[in-house]
Amino acid sequence: MKNQEKKVDEEVEVSSQQNNNEINENADNISVEVSENRVEEKINRKKEFIEFLKFLCFSLSAGAIQLGSFTIMYELIGWKEWWACHLISLTLSVVWNFTFNRKFTFKSASNVPLAMSFAFLFYVGFTPASIFGGNALKAIGWNGTLVEVLMMVINFVLEFVWDKFIVFNDKLMSKISSKLKIKKKETNKEN
Repeated sequence: MKNQEKKVDEEVEVSSQQNNNEINENADNISVEVSENRVEEKINRKKEFIEFLKFLCFSLSAGAIQLGSFTIMYELIGWKEWWACHLISLTLSVVWNFTFNRKFTFKSASNVPLAMSFAFLFYVGFTPASIFGGNALKAIGWNGTLVEVLMMVINFVLEFVWDKFIVFNDKLMSKISSKLKIKKKETNKEN
């Protein structure tokens, strides 16, 4: 009886040690996974911050183009139609900003015509709002250049969000592109 109890005790001890070893291994694995996740999160945050800095730099250069062309038309030439100066300078800025942000900031080359269409869609809403809002501010006595700068800041914030999550989101653009191709194929099959 004592031998059996001793054997059972030994088996329990061996089993207990094996369980402890497994628990320690699992704890080590979990610890490693948590550490890897933290490192990955830091890397992702750093990439996102660099992406934002690139967007900021290209937007500042586009802003210089917009403000420079606006100033030439509005202040130097004396063209006092604020909305026309704004529209032309905004167009120049958008072309510059889209090109460089696509290539260098978001490194998106998935479907350029589709991305351009979505960038255009953003400006279908933003441009009239900025023209009417800017004209309203100008009409109540605001300085035209100050209004232009305000519209540029609003544009910067909204465009960053739109570009990051819509225009240069390769997964989303791929889904949309594939849906459009499916619709075209279905249309062709019906004909």
